Amino acid sequence: MKTTKTAGRKEHTAGIIIESIKQYVTRNYGLLIVFAVSFLITVLTAFFITASSETVYSFSIAEFEEGQIADRTIIADKTLEPTVEYPVAVTAGEKITRKGFAISAEALAKLEKMAATPAYIDYRAFADKLLYLTLLSALFFLLFSPALLTQVFSVKEGILTAVFFVAVYVSAGFGGKLSIFSSPFNLPIIIPAAFCGLLVSVLFGQLHAVFFSFLLSLGVLNADVANIIPALFVLASSLSAARIVRKIERRIDMVFVAVLLGLLQFVFMLAFRIIFLGSFTDSLLPLLMIALNGFLSGILALGFLTPLEILLNTASVFRLMDLSDLNNPVMRKMLLTASGTYNHSMMVATLAENACRAIHANSLLARVGAYYHDLGKMEQSEYFVENQTDGNKHDEINPRLSASVIKSHVKRGVEKARQLRLPPEVIDIIAEHHGNSLISYFYNEAKKQDDSILPEEFSYIGNPPSSKESAVVMLADTVEAACRTLKNPSVSRLEKFIHELIMTKFTHRQLDNSDLSFKDLAVIEDSFVQILAGYYHSRIEYPNQKDPDDEPAQAGQKNLELKNRKHQEEKQ
Repeated sequence: MKTTKTAGRKEHTAGIIIESIKQYVTRNYGLLIVFAVSFLITVLTAFFITASSETVYSFSIAEFEEGQIADRTIIADKTLEPTVEYPVAVTAGEKITRKGFAISAEALAKLEKMAATPAYIDYRAFADKLLYLTLLSALFFLLFSPALLTQVFSVKEGILTAVFFVAVYVSAGFGGKLSIFSSPFNLPIIIPAAFCGLLVSVLFGQLHAVFFSFLLSLGVLNADVANIIPALFVLASSLSAARIVRKIERRIDMVFVAVLLGLLQFVFMLAFRIIFLGSFTDSLLPLLMIALNGFLSGILALGFLTPLEILLNTASVFRLMDLSDLNNPVMRKMLLTASGTYNHSMMVATLAENACRAIHANSLLARVGAYYHDLGKMEQSEYFVENQTDGNKHDEINPRLSASVIKSHVKRGVEKARQLRLPPEVIDIIAEHHGNSLISYFYNEAKKQDDSILPEEFSYIGNPPSSKESAVVMLADTVEAACRTLKNPSVSRLEKFIHELIMTKFTHRQLDNSDLSFKDLAVIEDSFVQILAGYYHSRIEYPNQKDPDDEPAQAGQKNLELKNRKHQEEKQ
């Protein structure tokens, strides 16, 4: 009985594992295809590198010398006929060296023949590379998992990352075959590591670029296994590139990045020559070429950024800066057709940007998301209170229809955003800025008419915010709209009111997926209070300042006085 239960438990566990694998493959089949293709290309490259390398049993032929005591027995695995260049013959199964015995001149000649001939492939060296690449693949899946990357690794990111990795691997593997780049101090001249690091950092973020930098350096170490210098240089160069572009906001800044990167690469290679006792004879030109590699990486990255941003539709810093331009046609149309929504969006953007900056989230993404979060209100702007000047349109329709109109602005905003090809991160903010919260006013109005009304009928059809930026925009949207109704908005009243609004969102589970901590919420609350207190603070009444409401009465009084005076003059 116990054996049966144990077997059943094992079968159940195996079934769960198989089902999990199926679900993973179903969700990530596109990424897995990209990985498989790039892995195959890398393996083929490793094969050609091995086939063209002068190695025997994974050892470079330069490590063998005549008279040296062999530390292993080497047996030829195929017959090689004598040639003009290598007149010795090798017979399959022949012992070329014997462990513990000196290497003779004939044995050394046969080893050189085996290493140089195209017919001989060091399959052991290739197997070592294949195992290394397999382990590197496992590291890739670990580093770019949602747990460490803190976001989903998309197919478009996978494609570009794979292309860059293969480019660096091929350049490192075959570049060393050229005599001019055979020195480990010269090989980095043709490795585009800084270029790839810059683009990955700008397009996908700094954390992505840091992980990618480690993978690149380990890949270069596999491509040119005899030298650690190119791998260390690639690591230093790509990490520097990822760090330099962290704070830039204008495209012209890439020129300064290029200059700084060129200088850093010069310093890195100079330091490596000192550390690894490299020769300084005729080293100035290679060092200058290394610096040129860094400078051209920045300039070329600037040229490639715009087409890649459009093609991949990423929320890069430059793309977000372009979208934050309020002179674009969409924002101008919002200003004309829904001026109240426009002003509301500007205030929400200010609140969200400052709050995200305070909690070290992406403040630029929050600002752009806030600009476009109410994009769907432009088509029926008169049904939203901030745009109403001639009475409330909802007084003429029933609460259920009113709720339907209010809910529709989220769906329309998402549709409009996709038409404009806004980045997915911005579209997520538009789709999530109300979550699945209840439209309480119209729900309560409908409840008065029909007590059987369900809350789900008056709730937004959406998901709660899935990122810090999206959650901050939701809170800013709620706080800005609600504080407009607050009478006598003193600092203490604002603090209490804003705290209640934020806690309401928390208790309604709208912040569960956003990764905001209680500390973040406290910082966000303080940021909102500081800005709104400055916005609503009381102003000094200037001398001779008149109340506009009193102007008609004052004008009428003046006219009456002028008429009386004129009447008295006529009598006289």
